[in-house]
Amino acid sequence: MLWYREFGVTELIFIAAFAVLYILYFIRIIRIATRLKSSYSHVFIKLFFRTFYFALFIVALLGPSFGGSKKEVKSVGKDIMICVDLSKSMDAFDIQPTRLEKVKYEMKKVVAAFNSDRIGIIIFSSEAFMQCPLTYDQNALNLFIETMNSGLVPASGTDFGPPLRLALKKLEEDDTAPNEQAKSKVIILISDGEDFGEDTDDVVNEIEKRDIKLFTLGVGTEKGGNIYAGNTLKTNRNGLIVVTKLNPKELVNLADKTGGQYFEINDSKNDVTRLINTIGKIEGELRDARFIDVTANKYFYFLAFAALLFLLDVLINVPTVKI
Repeated sequence: MLWYREFGVTELIFIAAFAVLYILYFIRIIRIATRLKSSYSHVFIKLFFRTFYFALFIVALLGPSFGGSKKEVKSVGKDIMICVDLSKSMDAFDIQPTRLEKVKYEMKKVVAAFNSDRIGIIIFSSEAFMQCPLTYDQNALNLFIETMNSGLVPASGTDFGPPLRLALKKLEEDDTAPNEQAKSKVIILISDGEDFGEDTDDVVNEIEKRDIKLFTLGVGTEKGGNIYAGNTLKTNRNGLIVVTKLNPKELVNLADKTGGQYFEINDSKNDVTRLINTIGKIEGELRDARFIDVTANKYFYFLAFAALLFLLDVLINVPTVKI
């Protein structure tokens, strides 16, 4: 037999209180019987009866578990690949402190919200790189998020094609579900929307064919922001200060083509909570199922029997002193 809790201080206090109170009661009965010169032997009947159901109460408190049973444990979840734009425009500070720093802060919320799902991170500009493969390890994910900066990728524009193709490839490679059952897979593309690639439409069509949801998160403002280059603002070849603006049109189109949804972070709203809630509604696929042996807490049997005896003790009057 197994026990839900160990015999400890609480049980000792109850037993000590019961013993002290019953000793005082017993002494009182003996004094009364001595004065009346009568028998008090029936007090032992009450003592045995009450000790028995008090012991049952203690056993119920300890939570006895016995009897084997089988319980099915299922592992259900999603695979989420996050593609993060690290081009120089993500260093713009129209979103405080910068677009990228805001994204890093919000990504940690996404990681925390999907702690039972596998998450991977891809960083990109004109090229894409695997920053963190699909994993359950939240500490590793947060560490990779914290180290992200625009210096990790080439500073040569933005192309959505490579990160989406890499995300699709990794989601298929890491598919450990049975062949006849596809897992729920999600791609999140985070960018300010400036896409200079030419093969984005082709990879989006592949994502759509595989029934993978693509959610896009636009970061920035329509009025735009500047970028620091050292201690001064970045300028173009003509010496004019560079202004980078959020371009949501392309991100909206990408989401619409795959049955996903567009979300935005700007100077007046933050859709990350809505993004989390929307992805959370996607049903995860069964990854594994197994049966394990379990024991059940049967305290209620002892509690019910003790309560019945207590009720009988109240209803049945046994004289403790014969006059």
